[in-house]
Amino acid sequence: MVSSLPSTSKMLFVWATLSILVAVSELSRTKLEREALLQSGWWSNTTTANLTSDHCKWKSIICNKAGSITWITLHNNETKRELHRFNFSCFPNLEHLNVWSDTLSGSIPPTIAALSKLNYLHLSGNNLTGIIPKEIGSLRNLVTLDLSVNNLVGPIPSTIGHLRSLIYLSLEFNNLNGLLPQEIGNLKDLSSLSLRNNKLVGPIPSTLGHLTKLSILFLDSNQLNGSIPPEIGTANTLQFMELSSNKIQGTIPHELTQLTQLFFLNLSSNLLFGQIPTAIGRLYNLDHLELSYNKLSGPIPTGIGNCSNLEKLILSNNSLSGNIPVEIGQLQNLNLLDLRHNFINGTIPSQLGEIPSLTYLDISRNNLSGNIPNFLSGMSWMSFINLSYNHLEGEVERYFINRYSLEAFIGNKGLCCEFCGLPHCTVTTVPATPPPIFNYKKKHRKTHILLVPVLTVPLLFAIIIAILCLFKRMKRDTKFNSTTTTKSGDVFSIWNFDGRIAYEDIIEATEDFDIKYCIGTGGYGSVYKAQLPSGKVVALKKLHRSESEEPTFNRSFQNEICVLSKLRHRNIVKLYGFCIHKKCMFLIYKYMERGSLFCALRNNGETSELNWTNRVNIIKGIAHALSYMHHNCTPSIVHRDISSNNILLNSELEAFVADFGTARLLNDDSSNRTIVAGTYGYIAPELAYTMVVTTKCDVYSFGVVVLEVLMGRHPQELLSSLSSSTDQNIKLIDVLDQRLLLPVDHTVVQDVVLASSIALACLHSEPKARPTMKRVSQVIDARRKIVPTPIHEITVAQLQRQEMFCVDDCDN
Repeated sequence: MVSSLPSTSKMLFVWATLSILVAVSELSRTKLEREALLQSGWWSNTTTANLTSDHCKWKSIICNKAGSITWITLHNNETKRELHRFNFSCFPNLEHLNVWSDTLSGSIPPTIAALSKLNYLHLSGNNLTGIIPKEIGSLRNLVTLDLSVNNLVGPIPSTIGHLRSLIYLSLEFNNLNGLLPQEIGNLKDLSSLSLRNNKLVGPIPSTLGHLTKLSILFLDSNQLNGSIPPEIGTANTLQFMELSSNKIQGTIPHELTQLTQLFFLNLSSNLLFGQIPTAIGRLYNLDHLELSYNKLSGPIPTGIGNCSNLEKLILSNNSLSGNIPVEIGQLQNLNLLDLRHNFINGTIPSQLGEIPSLTYLDISRNNLSGNIPNFLSGMSWMSFINLSYNHLEGEVERYFINRYSLEAFIGNKGLCCEFCGLPHCTVTTVPATPPPIFNYKKKHRKTHILLVPVLTVPLLFAIIIAILCLFKRMKRDTKFNSTTTTKSGDVFSIWNFDGRIAYEDIIEATEDFDIKYCIGTGGYGSVYKAQLPSGKVVALKKLHRSESEEPTFNRSFQNEICVLSKLRHRNIVKLYGFCIHKKCMFLIYKYMERGSLFCALRNNGETSELNWTNRVNIIKGIAHALSYMHHNCTPSIVHRDISSNNILLNSELEAFVADFGTARLLNDDSSNRTIVAGTYGYIAPELAYTMVVTTKCDVYSFGVVVLEVLMGRHPQELLSSLSSSTDQNIKLIDVLDQRLLLPVDHTVVQDVVLASSIALACLHSEPKARPTMKRVSQVIDARRKIVPTPIHEITVAQLQRQEMFCVDDCDN
C-alpha cells in the first residue's frame, strides 16, 4: 500500500509514523518513570494517595517539555529512603538529584552510571555507607558532586579524574581512606575541593597545582604526610587553603607566597619546621593566618606588616625566636594576635598600641622582658590579655588585675603587686649614714639654719607651680583625644582615631550644624559632613532635637554606641566617637565618599562604575559584615534595619554596613520580642505577626538588598510575583539592571547567577529555610556554579528551586 503512494506522500507517511512511534515511546518512558518513582518508596503512602497521575506536577519534581523527569529535590527528614530502591536506569534525562538531611541510607550502586545527563548530584548529610563506586567517573556532565557528611569508606576512586566538567567536589566528613588520587589534577575547572575530616593518607598530590581555577582547598583533619608540594603555588586563584591537623612535614614552600588571592591560610597542627617565608608579606589579602602547633623556628618576618587585611595571626606553640616585629603595628585590622609558647625575646613593642582593632593578645610563655607597657592600659577595648610566664618586671597596675585577672601575669618573677597574689613591691632606700662633722663657728651654723628655709620654700613653690601647669596642659591635650570627659552631665568621647577631635572643632566645621553641610536625613536624625582642622573628613550623625529629648531615643542612641564600639570588621563603618548633651547628641563616623548604596543605584551617572563586578563585590562585603555580626560576636548582633540606605560606599565602591540605631544584642535567655523596626520593603514577613527578632530577619533583608543591587531598583514587583507565583517564566535577564549590558565573562556570569540564587533563598517565607549569613559568606566566596544553562535561558523560578547551598546549617 505504501509503495503505491507518491514519493512526497511516502515521506509524510514515514514522518508521521516515526512521530507516532516517538510519542508512544515518550508516553511509555514517562509511565515507566512514574512507576519507578512509586516503587522507590521515596514518597510515603500517605503522600502517594494524594499524588496526581501526572508526576510532573508532584512537589520536588521538574520535567522537560516531553514530560520526562529532569529534576528531583527531596529533603523531608520524616521519610526514610533507601538508595538501592531507586532505579537509576529509568531516568535517562535526570540532570539534578538532591536528597539530603538524614533521609537516605544504603550504598551508592554502580548503576548510577546510567544517569548520563546528570550535572548535579547532592547526597550530603545522609547515612550512606560503602564505597564510592568507580562508575561515578562515567557521569561526565557532573558540575557538582557532594557526598559529604555520610559514612562512606574506602579510597577515592581514580576515575574521579574523568569528571572534567566538575566545579564543586565535596567528600568531607566521611571515613574515606587511602591515597589522594593524582587524577584529581585533571579537574581543570574545579573551584572548590573539600576532603576534610576523613582518614586519607600519603602525600598531597603535586597535580593540585594544575587546578588554576581552584579557590577553596580543604584537606584538614586527615592523616596526610610528606611535604607541601611547591606546585600548589601555581594555583593562583586559591582563596581558602586549610591543611591543618595532618602529619605534613618539611618547610613551608616559598612558592606559597605567590598565592596573592589567599584570604585564609591554616597549616596548624602539623610537623612543619624551618622558618616562616620572608616573603609572607606578598599575601596582602590574607585575613586569617594560622601556623600554630608546628616546629617552626627563626624570627617572625618583618614583612608580615604588609598583610594589611590580616585579622587573625596565630603562630603559637612553635620555636620562634627574636623580637616581636614592630611592623605588626601596621596591621590595623588585626583583632587576634596569638604568639604564646615560643622563644620570643625583647620587649613588648609600643606599636601594638597602634592597632585599633586588637581585642585578643596572648604572648605568654616566651622570653619577653621589660615593663608592662603603659599603652596597654589605654586599650580599653581589649577583651583578653595574657602576659604570663615571661621575664617581665615592675609593678602591675590594679586596672590590669581587675580587668584580666591574676592568671594573665603570673610566672613573671620580676612583676610585683601590693594588693594581689604577686610578690610585694620592694622600695629601695639609701642606707642611713652619720652626718658629716663640720667645724663651724656659731655664726656659720646660724647662717646655715636660716638659709635652708629661705631656699627651700621658693624651690617647693616653683615645683608646685610647674606641676600644676603641666597637669593643666595634659588635661587640655587629652580632653578630646582618647578619653571621656564629663562636664555638667555632658559626655564627649573619642577613641581609635589618629588625630584630635574637639567639640568646638565640630561646631566650627559645621557652622553649628548648618543645613549646607547636611548630606542625608533618616528616621533617627541627619548626617553632616565635617572637615576638621587636621584636614580629616568625618561624618556626624546628629539626632533631631526633639528626639534627643526623648528617653527612648536616648537609649537607642546609647545602644548604638555600645554595639558599634565593639565591632571590628572591614565592612562595618568605623565609629570614632560620640557626644551626649542636653540638646545635642551625635556620633562621629569615618566618612564614606560615595554615600549610600540607595543613591548610587539610582544615579544614572554612576551606572558605568557600578558594573557587575563591583556589584558582586558590594554583595560580598555586606554578606561578610552580617556573617561577622551573627556568628563572630558574642552574643550575636542583629542589625534589624538592613536596607540600601544603610549600606555606605567608599571611594573604591566598597560596601560598609552602617546605622545600628535599632540594633540589639541577642541573648540566649531573652525572648527578643520587640516593636517592629526597620525600613518598609525590607522587613521580614514573620515580624508582622511574631514580633520575634532573629538573625533570619537580617537574612531576609539582605536578600532584598541583593536583588536591589542586581536590578538597580527596589524589587517590590518581583517580590509580589514570587509570593503569588503568578508567573513562573520570568527570565533572570529580564529582571537584571537594564542599564548595564549583560555580563559575558564566564566568571562574572557565574557570580551574578550565584548572587541571584542566594538572594532568592534568603527570601524564603519560612525563616528556618533561609541560609545563615555564615553559609552565604562561604558560598559566595567559593564562586560556586549554580546552573550550567546559558544565562539568557535561566528563569527566576529555576533559581528559586535550587536550594543548593542551604544544606548544612539552614536551621541554625
